[in-house]
Amino acid sequence: MRRTPVLAAVLGLAAGLLAGTPPALAARAVEKAAPAVSIAADTYTWKNARVDGGGFVPGIVFNRSEKNLAYARTDIGGAYRWQEASKSWTPLLDSVGWDRWGHTGVVSLASDSVAPSKVYAAVGTYTNSWDPGNGAVLRSSDRGATWLKADLPFKLGGNMPGRGMGERLAVDPHKNSVLYLGAPSGKGLWRSTDSGASWSQVTNFPNVGTYVQDATDTSGYASDNQGIAWVTFDESSSTGTDATKTLYVGVADKDNAVYRSTDAGATWSRIAGQPTGYLAHKGVLDATNGYLYLAYSDKGGPYDGGKGRIWRYTTATGAWTDISPIAEADTYYGFSGLTVDRQKPGTVMATAYSSWWPDTQIFRSTDSGGTWTKAWDYTSYPDRSNRFTMDVSSSPWLTWGANPSPPEQTPKLGWMTEALEIDPFNSARMMYGTGATIYGTENLGQWDSGGKFTVKPMVRGLEETAVNDLAAPPSGGAQLLSALGDIGGFRHTDLTEVPSMMFTSPNFTTTTSLDFAESDPGIVVRSGNLDSGPHVAFSTDNGANWFAGTDPSGVSGGGTVAAASDGSRFVWSPEGAGVHHTTGFGTSWSASSGIPAGAVVESDRSDPKTFYGFKSGTFYVSSDGGATFTASAATGLPSGDSVRFKALPGTKGDVWLAGGASDGAYGLWHSTDPGATFTKLPGVEQADTIGFGKAATGASYRTLYTSAKIGGVRGIFRSTDKGATWTRINDDAHQWGWTGAAITGDPRVYGRVYVSTNGRGVIYGDSSDAGGGDGGGGTDPTPAGACAVTYKITNQWSGGFQADVRLTNTGTAAWTGWSLGWSFADGQRVTQAWNAEPAQSGAAVTTKNVSWNANVAAGSSVGFGFTGSWSGSNSKPTAFRLGDQSCSVT
Repeated sequence: MRRTPVLAAVLGLAAGLLAGTPPALAARAVEKAAPAVSIAADTYTWKNARVDGGGFVPGIVFNRSEKNLAYARTDIGGAYRWQEASKSWTPLLDSVGWDRWGHTGVVSLASDSVAPSKVYAAVGTYTNSWDPGNGAVLRSSDRGATWLKADLPFKLGGNMPGRGMGERLAVDPHKNSVLYLGAPSGKGLWRSTDSGASWSQVTNFPNVGTYVQDATDTSGYASDNQGIAWVTFDESSSTGTDATKTLYVGVADKDNAVYRSTDAGATWSRIAGQPTGYLAHKGVLDATNGYLYLAYSDKGGPYDGGKGRIWRYTTATGAWTDISPIAEADTYYGFSGLTVDRQKPGTVMATAYSSWWPDTQIFRSTDSGGTWTKAWDYTSYPDRSNRFTMDVSSSPWLTWGANPSPPEQTPKLGWMTEALEIDPFNSARMMYGTGATIYGTENLGQWDSGGKFTVKPMVRGLEETAVNDLAAPPSGGAQLLSALGDIGGFRHTDLTEVPSMMFTSPNFTTTTSLDFAESDPGIVVRSGNLDSGPHVAFSTDNGANWFAGTDPSGVSGGGTVAAASDGSRFVWSPEGAGVHHTTGFGTSWSASSGIPAGAVVESDRSDPKTFYGFKSGTFYVSSDGGATFTASAATGLPSGDSVRFKALPGTKGDVWLAGGASDGAYGLWHSTDPGATFTKLPGVEQADTIGFGKAATGASYRTLYTSAKIGGVRGIFRSTDKGATWTRINDDAHQWGWTGAAITGDPRVYGRVYVSTNGRGVIYGDSSDAGGGDGGGGTDPTPAGACAVTYKITNQWSGGFQADVRLTNTGTAAWTGWSLGWSFADGQRVTQAWNAEPAQSGAAVTTKNVSWNANVAAGSSVGFGFTGSWSGSNSKPTAFRLGDQSCSVT
């Protein structure tokens, strides 16, 4: 898989990024008058619509002194901590807000081996103008649950070229108040002596780096100096709490890649005799045997790299040895992922990170690099013999629905494999990052014994997709349809399960827009990017299966697409060509008139012949199915193109428009006369998305949702009274950086909202007020018939835990309400629940349906979850009762 550029249109640049940069101009605050709206608080529970992975994981860090403590960093989607009990990852940077969205990019992580509760993250997404803010080093003393921040006087690049090198951030293993940070952009080496609270440049460090990917790139992206790549301490050079005397620093300079200090950073020198002509991506020290291993590539990665070597430096004698597993002439890739088995220090492993075809390669040596074996080899080309088996049953989309010819296989072992780590406490466990997931094994010893080790996704809880568009149909099996960067998008029929496959036939590298027919949601359309092939596709079964349309001449990208309310026609505004319309399913397209190329297009949700467009401050309306558009006379709308608008289902001409920029018009507008005029809502200082959900109980208008700034506060807001008052439904712990691409409510579930993020996947929230004012409880349920219960603890921490419960109707009659009870044996207490109403008396817990999940057909199931407290033990309940009837426990 090649990670494709998805940049904001205002930038007009492509540089092989994970996903788009949020518009910098939309991240600044504006002064405002006193708001004319009220803001209330609500309690929401937030989760991800599960995809599991979906993006590049450039770094995995194990703590060296505490078992099972590990972290992962992503290039734009924050950092995560491993949860051993549930074999899942917990996000750590969801508190990053709109104004500091760049801090969701993590360039490096460091876990303190002296005080394992301490962890550090160097954050910042771009070093050029795309990120308006400087970088920072975040520090936590509670394993990332909360953070303090030290701002830096320069930018960091979690999504820049070279981001797979590292780690650039390191804690002294003896004197843990000392940290080092390697900076990009010629800013040099930096040091903290107060546990990351403040930083100063190591002014006598002799080399700030020289390597740039492409000096001709005027955007500053590929032309940035990749700087200082990694810092490694030799823990054997000191004892006690004295600062470690010897440390090594890798520099992005092909002639001067490795430096050393033997006096705790007072002086530095280039190591004599070192190889030249390559960049040292990693430097990993085996202090037991006195070897520094270095993985070299001719490029900075993570995409490029055509030649590479692995060298071993003997720290006692200064001898350099080329221990590369294959001859230089036979490499077509660089080396990067590099790890030592801390239980068996003579065992070292490395990856061919840039071997895209037919697969990545992993190398293993048990004699300090004297000899090597490979994860796979050719028997008789193109046939392969693998030392591993792949099991992607937990994330089946990792096959991409492909059927490649040998020697390529599916699922692939990986690509962009710059993160590779053997668990320092468990030689049998290894994890490695790819461009789409974290893979791992827990029987790595099979490699050496002649058996096959099993590779599985070890990524649950880590959600790293960038979201471009969202749609929640009012009927059909799809709860949610998503348009995603890099992996296309998914049809979720169950938000708690990983879909079996992304959209295929065709498989867009990035889906840019999608829509369904409001009165016939079986008809769905999507547009997207593809290196070669069509850029539009259609479905007649609610997004379950797809077929390709044809492109008008000149199409180069997906743009935006809209479906008529009855599915009879479509309007498409692709990149590279003007706005077009068609009847049927896009076998031929006709150019639309009266609307400029690049306009955003949407459909009226009631009248199948009415479509809308927006471009550069002007709203456009078509009443003939998109054949001709007329510019509206409406004024005062945003002059730029950072605008999203939607038409309300069920009412012709009811349009809401959000967007703008801090240097001009910015906010939320409403039209009830098919765009002829718009009224700006007072008190909404900024708004970037708009969506609709099920109306509250007793309300006559659909619920509105927006990512906005209201009353001086940035957040996700809900209105049940047509925008007269607003409720902020997220909190400061749940902000997810930039959320300006898309939002939609659920038309079937009151209070549920789906929020797009730029690297944290699709977030969905459920309200504690599940009925919109009536509590959502309904009448006391009296279910009858057989039942089964699955109770799973999905996360556990000191004093707290999270559990998911699935209740299945195994009888023959439907339930019109349910009440499930159990008793805790260890004094646990339910503290908060979602998708059910809890009550607890002593050890006895009763959970009751809410309004929208009361009806459970025979053979169907319903799920809910809760958080709770515990101490001492946290055993699972062994018996459950549905009303007066016992349920089987699965």
